[in-house]
Amino acid sequence: MPSSCWMVAMAKLLLLLLLSRGLYAIEIPLDLKQPPTITKQSVKDHIVDPRDSAVVECEAKGNPMPVFSWRRNGKFFNPGRDPRVSMRRRSGTLDIAFYSGLDPEDYEGEYQCFATNDFGSAVSNKILLRVSKSPVWPKEFLEPVAVNQGLPLVLPCDPPPSVPPPHIFWMNSSMMPIVEDRRLTVGLNGDLYFSSITVNDTRTTYSCNARFAQTIQQKSPYTIKVNLKLTQQVSYLNHSDLYSARLVAESVPSFLFPKGTASSKVVLRGKPLILMCIAAGVPTPTITWSKKVGDLPRRKLRLENFNKTLRITSMSDDNAGDYICTASNRMGATSHTITVRVQATPYWANKPENLVLTSEDNGKLICRANGIPKPTIQWLVNGEPVDSVPPNPRRQVAGDTLILRSVQIGDSAVYQCNASNEHGYLLANAFISIQEAAPRMLGPRNQLVKVMENNRTFLYCPFFGSPLPELRWFKDGQIVGRDGGHYKAYTNGTLEVRHARLDDQGTYTCVANNRLGKAENQARLEVKEPTRITRPPEHLRAIRGSTARFECRAKHDPTLPITVTWKRNGRLLVLGWRWKEDDFLAISSVRREDEGNYTCTVRTELDRASASARLVVLDRPDPPTDLELSDPTERSIRITWTPGNDNHSPTKEYLVQYEEDYWEPGRWKNLSSYPGNLNSVILPLSPFINYQFRVYAINAIGWSKPSRPSQRYQTSGAAPDAVPGNIRGVGTWKTRMEIRWEPLEDTQRNGPHLRYIVWWRRRDSREEWKNITTYWLRHIIYDTDTFTPYEIKVQAVNDFGLGPESNVVIGYSGEDRPIAAPTNLRVSKTDSTKATVHWTPVPSKTIMGLLKEYKVYYWRESSQLKWLSVSREKKSKGFNVTGPQPWGVLTGLVPYSNYKMHMVVANSRYEGPASSTVEFQTKEGVPAPPRFFRIQQRHMDTLYLDWDRPAEPNGILTGYTLKYQVVLVPLTVNGTRGGRTQLDFPPNTTYYSMNRPDRYTRYRFSLAARTQVGVGEAAVEDSPLFTNEGEPTQTWWSNGLTKCERTSCVCTRLDRSGDTNLHKDPYKSAVKGWSEVIAMTYFDSYTREQVDIATQGWFIGVMCAIALLVVILLIVCFIKKSRGGKYPVRDKKDLPLDPVDQKDQDGSFDYRDEDNKPLQGSQMSLDGMVKMQESDDSLVDYGEGGDGQFNEDGSFIGQYAGRKDRDENEGNLGSEATSPVSPLYSLA
Repeated sequence: MPSSCWMVAMAKLLLLLLLSRGLYAIEIPLDLKQPPTITKQSVKDHIVDPRDSAVVECEAKGNPMPVFSWRRNGKFFNPGRDPRVSMRRRSGTLDIAFYSGLDPEDYEGEYQCFATNDFGSAVSNKILLRVSKSPVWPKEFLEPVAVNQGLPLVLPCDPPPSVPPPHIFWMNSSMMPIVEDRRLTVGLNGDLYFSSITVNDTRTTYSCNARFAQTIQQKSPYTIKVNLKLTQQVSYLNHSDLYSARLVAESVPSFLFPKGTASSKVVLRGKPLILMCIAAGVPTPTITWSKKVGDLPRRKLRLENFNKTLRITSMSDDNAGDYICTASNRMGATSHTITVRVQATPYWANKPENLVLTSEDNGKLICRANGIPKPTIQWLVNGEPVDSVPPNPRRQVAGDTLILRSVQIGDSAVYQCNASNEHGYLLANAFISIQEAAPRMLGPRNQLVKVMENNRTFLYCPFFGSPLPELRWFKDGQIVGRDGGHYKAYTNGTLEVRHARLDDQGTYTCVANNRLGKAENQARLEVKEPTRITRPPEHLRAIRGSTARFECRAKHDPTLPITVTWKRNGRLLVLGWRWKEDDFLAISSVRREDEGNYTCTVRTELDRASASARLVVLDRPDPPTDLELSDPTERSIRITWTPGNDNHSPTKEYLVQYEEDYWEPGRWKNLSSYPGNLNSVILPLSPFINYQFRVYAINAIGWSKPSRPSQRYQTSGAAPDAVPGNIRGVGTWKTRMEIRWEPLEDTQRNGPHLRYIVWWRRRDSREEWKNITTYWLRHIIYDTDTFTPYEIKVQAVNDFGLGPESNVVIGYSGEDRPIAAPTNLRVSKTDSTKATVHWTPVPSKTIMGLLKEYKVYYWRESSQLKWLSVSREKKSKGFNVTGPQPWGVLTGLVPYSNYKMHMVVANSRYEGPASSTVEFQTKEGVPAPPRFFRIQQRHMDTLYLDWDRPAEPNGILTGYTLKYQVVLVPLTVNGTRGGRTQLDFPPNTTYYSMNRPDRYTRYRFSLAARTQVGVGEAAVEDSPLFTNEGEPTQTWWSNGLTKCERTSCVCTRLDRSGDTNLHKDPYKSAVKGWSEVIAMTYFDSYTREQVDIATQGWFIGVMCAIALLVVILLIVCFIKKSRGGKYPVRDKKDLPLDPVDQKDQDGSFDYRDEDNKPLQGSQMSLDGMVKMQESDDSLVDYGEGGDGQFNEDGSFIGQYAGRKDRDENEGNLGSEATSPVSPLYSLA
């Protein structure tokens, strides 16, 4: 049977045995009489520390309570007689106190505990008590070990024996551990093996160290002395061989451990196997392992210490066999076979169990054990061999079975079964109790058992009774577990429910019966919905710095609370600020270390469900490493690098940059890029540059950091291989030409002392090339002819030689002023704003340079309207035309004007002489808008319009056209939006007045001047709004609708495309006829129903109050005048009195003589001050002659006249000046 199948079968068998033992074990309640049972004991091999007290455990139960006793080394041991030993109360555990003056080894030995009561004795295992030891390593003087170079050597350790065995390690003279390698090995027994000796082995000492239980001991160090012995047998030399320099003879491998060609080893089943092979030879041999029959168990096998150690963690029977160790070098090979046998300590096949019987019952105890070799079985009763106790006719021993027939009350006892072989033993206690008892339930009552659907569960009903009761299970009054199905009832009272279903929920009753009575118990079973993950996490690829999100949604039984945990690579995640958990796991700012397998686990108290997904973090690649330069040439070098980790995003490209330390040190420039699958490329280089390189790796995420710079590489120099760029010859003066060019780049210099050779000569001449060498980027040629073509070329040169010549470039010397003017300048065609100009060109040689343009200078001399003054600003326009009959068009001219012009020819630097001046006229055009256009509302029902003539009539005015249209109509007017009305006026009319039907009707006026050509641009104005009109709001009208929803409306056009944006001028629809769709703007007046203010109640009330107040004031005034009064005149002494006025002695006037005669020359104002009438100027009152009139500007235009003449001319103006409120102030 293969190893894996055997292990599965053994696991199933072990599970079945454990389940069977658990189901059929008999538990007697402690309140019933019963023999003793051992419940706790120390391990068989018990090693204690001498610095502490030793504790040997032994615990037991029984009724009556057991009494404990001990045997040491097979003899009775009385703890009470030794003051250092005590036994705990109600226990058999021994405490042995180690203290000063006591040798702990005196208490070493084999201990066995006996627990006894009235019904028998139970015994423990034989406990071997040993005290751990740290022996002293005896001091010894070790002579230096002399050995020939190349021979093997073994340095023995031989530590003193101890319990437990020591751990061995070797150290050198520097107190550092010896590092094992292919040549140097520490064996399983602790010895140090040298496969061969070298001179280097003499540089230190070697000491063996043993770590005991309490201390570390060191053996005296070894010193190695190497004898340098040369041999003639040298088969092969290699410069890398450790021994070649000394000419050490090579040898065939031989085994230092184990010796010979074959050996054997016994290992116990389940224990580890360690095999070691150490071989000598030069060169040092290589160790390999194989198995004679079958393959090595790779799953459990590990090769360690340079393959010299083979380790199998747990041995099984199929691991037995012949293991072959082979040592080989180039001189040969040798093998050693290790036969491995697997044996086993005894293990239970059928362990005896307690029996509870009644009188006259029969029973048997079975004790079966396996092992290699086969164990022997020995029966004991109450700790004594069955053969040594008085015989019992009702007891019979038949090998591994003990049979009891017709037992009686006195047959209660404890039987022991001992199964042993050479590797160990097993001891089991099993009692036989003779008693009668009614059934009783031993477990808790009314248990609640929860199970997941389709899972297996057990309902436990432990019971006891003698004779053994019959137990049955009931659910809903029906017996379960007898007919098979998914129920199974065990004799110990357990009911197994296989594949629980929802209809298995309910209450189960177990009933135990024997002849002495009945007992029952209940258990409730609840079947829960299993937990499952409905949306498991999915594999993610996230860019570093982004947020990764794993979903994990589960469905579970609603009565069971759940907990959700996340693990990364098997380790529980501690959620911090970067981790958020809800129905998902969110990882913010993803890092590289976040990569791994994420497992979501949803747990309830009964089950759990898990799902996993992997997070892959995408990042920029790691920088390339290990840059290496090779294969150098004059113009190239190979660069090789080791690619860095691409971080899960393939490298698409590598970018190589360079830096040179002469022209721009420290500045890195791009050299070339290469596909991402290359790591070795040839770089193109330029001469005479000290290069240093670095490499970037580029993937879809971004650029890596740059690699570490490579070593520098200096290319050799060479002549330039590039030509200067943008070579040109430019005339700077009429007898000079400047040759210019762009320099070579730094990487094109190719050597030191770069300079330029400039070549030139006249074109179409046979003269020799002239040249000059310069470091500059230009050269000036003097004494040239005016505007003469030259052939030019430039060549770069350095200390290594000449570079290639450039192509020949044509340049020109400087230009001079043209010497001729265009002739025959004329105008062939004109209209109101344009004129076509013709001329005869000048000869090309008179231009004295390169023709740039023919330029016309023109200006408006006057208007054809004699009275109109104009600006004579000069303008120009160039015509870059060639040909025998050139022409051009002047635009932007003012209509009906007189113009003058002349023309010059221009080259790149100068303009030539002007041609003769030519006059021409533009034709009549349409006028400009009127200079101003005003609309005034001098009365509420009249509009007054006035305007001025256009600033530019552009011809003879024939009149004006006025158009107007109603654009705002009150709702009280049952009319429609009016059509346009047009009025024509003669040119000398500049005003117009019209009646307005009501104050709320609003008009849009458009006024334009006319000439014979047509109507000019119109000026548009709106009539002013009534002052009480409110803010506008909007509603929409379509074409043809005439009624608004509010008080008044203004029409606004929408664009023809249907766009809802309103036109900038909301009233042009009335003027231009835009009436497709109209937006109406309506205004709220100060009253909703547009009722006249005179009809409002509040206004009538205020007017009545004012009228009543005036009546009262008039009555008071009348009464005051009837009574008369005296007013002081001292304050009015500058006012002359009438000759007929009478004056009292006190200087006051008496009104009784002049009833109803007002004060002359004054009017009392509301503030009580005297206000002079418009014609009552003081000069008029006291002057002589004249009207006393003033012009509109306030200038005096008349002679002074007397008061009487003024009264006659002005009639009753004085009486109108009397204020109705004057009497109030008279009363005051």
